[in-house]
Amino acid sequence: MANNITPTKANLIKSKSSLIFSEKGFDLLDRKRTVLIQEMMTLIDSAKIIEKKIEEKFAQAYEALKQTSITMGVYNLEEIALAVTKEEDYNIRFTSVMGVEIPEVLFQENYKINPQYGFYKSNPSLDIAIHKLNEVKFLSYQLAQVETSAYKLSIEIRKTQKRANALNKIQIPKLEKNIKFIEETLEEKEREDFFRLKIVKKKQNS
Repeated sequence: MANNITPTKANLIKSKSSLIFSEKGFDLLDRKRTVLIQEMMTLIDSAKIIEKKIEEKFAQAYEALKQTSITMGVYNLEEIALAVTKEEDYNIRFTSVMGVEIPEVLFQENYKINPQYGFYKSNPSLDIAIHKLNEVKFLSYQLAQVETSAYKLSIEIRKTQKRANALNKIQIPKLEKNIKFIEETLEEKEREDFFRLKIVKKKQNS
């Protein structure tokens, strides 16, 4: 509360300095929040585009697999699926956006098909299905990166908003109230001193 602070000139200077610092802090937090929100909205738009592409590629892969199943038989298709090699590992590095660690999935896009099956057992629809699923894999890496980044930014936005609210709704009003209290008290004291001095001078002259 304002009346808990000693109304001195030193405290007035200190309170005004703290107010300036708090207002600058709020301004920086508000700008940071705006930048983070813009970045997050860009990521959300990117995620929607990637999700749409994944749906399209999955649909194309499904149609190709359906044709493969019809022409080759489910048993032969399962045998080929078991012969597919495991995926290569990928790495993740982090970049900073306004102090937020954003992940970046590092992988080598390779759409070249290296079949582990004989051509006499397969047909073009199988190659199409594998190619489309390969595209889905790389798109999934991108989607994971974008969604994780957007999630991290949303957490930081909430933290930044909380700090900004604390300054704007609690700290700054408290400092303004303290300053007003000190200024009014000092002004009242100056008036009292002035009148007291005036009375003393009047008595001395009488």
